[in-house]
Amino acid sequence: MDRYLEFILNHYILSLALAVVTYLLIQELLDTAFKKFDSISPLVAVTKMNDTDTIVIDVREPHEFVASHIIDSINIPLGSLDQGLSKIISHKNKPVLISCQSGTRSASAGKILTKAGFEQVFVIIGGMQAWENDYKLPVKITSKAVKKAPKQ
Repeated sequence: MDRYLEFILNHYILSLALAVVTYLLIQELLDTAFKKFDSISPLVAVTKMNDTDTIVIDVREPHEFVASHIIDSINIPLGSLDQGLSKIISHKNKPVLISCQSGTRSASAGKILTKAGFEQVFVIIGGMQAWENDYKLPVKITSKAVKKAPKQ
């Protein structure tokens, strides 16, 4: 036991790093175990969209949404999702798919929606990057984002 104490005192930065990493791993495990939303691939998302009355929420910023988005998706940026819940409150019992650019913001949005009482929340794994690049699924480009080609 004395050797452990001696090691900790001599290598306090390593010991602190070990404690922080252990805490973060435990927190991640608990978040994963108790999350109330599921993560699905873009292909499963397309199947859900075709089979059920599903709503797709894009939590990216408006300039990202205009560039390309899933057809019939609703843009509610993550920062204003709490205020935008009134737009989608009628879909509390229906499947809700959440997309963002890479899948990171979707997890935060999933937590917000499950806290608000939404029952079937699904996060699209990989976000729009996976949707467009990996799976080559169709997107809609808003006319504001289309730039005219320069005349030659």
